[in-house]
Amino acid sequence: MRHEGIRMTRLDVQTEYWNKAAAAKTFTHPVPLSCLREWLPPRARILDYGCGYGRICSELMDAGFDQVTGIDIAEEMIRRGRTLDRRLDLRVFDGNATEFADGSFDACLLMAVLTCIPADDGVSRALDEVRRLLRPGGLLFVSDYPLQSDARNQCRYRAFESEFGTFGVFRTEEAVVRHFSETRIDEWLAEFDVVWRDRIRVCTMNGHESDVFQIAARRR
Repeated sequence: MRHEGIRMTRLDVQTEYWNKAAAAKTFTHPVPLSCLREWLPPRARILDYGCGYGRICSELMDAGFDQVTGIDIAEEMIRRGRTLDRRLDLRVFDGNATEFADGSFDACLLMAVLTCIPADDGVSRALDEVRRLLRPGGLLFVSDYPLQSDARNQCRYRAFESEFGTFGVFRTEEAVVRHFSETRIDEWLAEFDVVWRDRIRVCTMNGHESDVFQIAARRR
C-alpha cells in the first residue's frame, strides 16, 4: 500500500475525545443483516473493529451470530457497552496491533471507523491489521463517509485543507475526522475482492444527514 498525503499519526487515536463522547453519542450506521446471513454461517467468528458501545455486536448476537468480539480504543465506550448488554465480549485496545493471532476471524466490520483515522498512514495500518486478522476468504465489511457534495461539507473541506493538507479532513467539536474519495478507498482495498457495495443515507452522531458507502469484500 502506498502511504501518501497527511502525516498526522498523533490524531489517528483520539482516545480522549471518544471517552468523552461515550456518554452522549448515538451511532446509526446500519448493518445489512440479511446479507450477512447469506455470507456467513451462524458460528462465524466476527470482529467489530472500533465497536464503540457495542451496538452492532448486540444486533449480530440478536440475529443469531454467537461468536462476536468488539474492540475499541475508548474505555468508556467499552464500559457503556458492557452495561447495556452483558452478553458482549468487548475489549479495549490501543489502536495499533491487536492481541489476536493471524487469521483469527471469518469476518471483520469497520462501521464508521476509517472516518476517525485522518491520516493515510493510519488508515493503511488499520486495514493491514484487519487483513492480518482475517482468514483467507474472510469477509471485510466497511461502512463510512465519502466526500459529501453539499455546501456545508464542501465549505469545511476547503477551510481545513491548508491546515491538514488533505481535502476531506476537518475538525468537528473536539475531534478531527475525514470523509474519503471513494477512489482512494478502492485503492486501499486493492488487496481484497469487492463482492457487494451500496450507497445509503444516515443521520450522523451530530444529527446531520449524510451519504454513506457500504462495501463488502473478501480477503485474498
